[in-house]
Amino acid sequence: MKFLLKYSSNSRVFGILQNNMGVSSCRKSVCGFRALCTAKDLSIKKCVPCNSKDLQPMTEQAASDLITKVDGWNLVSEGDALRLKKSWKVKTFTKGLELFKLIADVAEAEGHHPDLHLVGWNNVTVEIWTHAVGGLTENDFILAAKINALNMQHLLRRNATN
Repeated sequence: MKFLLKYSSNSRVFGILQNNMGVSSCRKSVCGFRALCTAKDLSIKKCVPCNSKDLQPMTEQAASDLITKVDGWNLVSEGDALRLKKSWKVKTFTKGLELFKLIADVAEAEGHHPDLHLVGWNNVTVEIWTHAVGGLTENDFILAAKINALNMQHLLRRNATN
């Protein structure tokens, strides 16, 4: 389904997205195509635009149910809003920037952008939530699953704990 993909300068990311995309039978059409797939694997779903006035943040219970599908991510509460958060230790400062680039390519292809933090010289943290609703939506879990699917082992310290 190449016609649903945005161009990505990173061919690995493009390949992951190209091979892991589906369509939904339950969402409204966007330009004649459905926006999400019905598969249980979140990494093969596609983020949908969050400009709907009806879009609401999910409940803590719904988020707790989905968190089990995105290994290594944690639910955190910032004020009244839930967010997804995951951290890695990278080999070097520049490897952290390379990790940002991998994540940025996926985020841009999905039209859903996380907050990226590089603290110290090797501590990378990613926070995801839907800014438009001030909380979590399925898009956040889809992006987390796609980030998990990235090949990033060559950037991480061997003794890294996620």
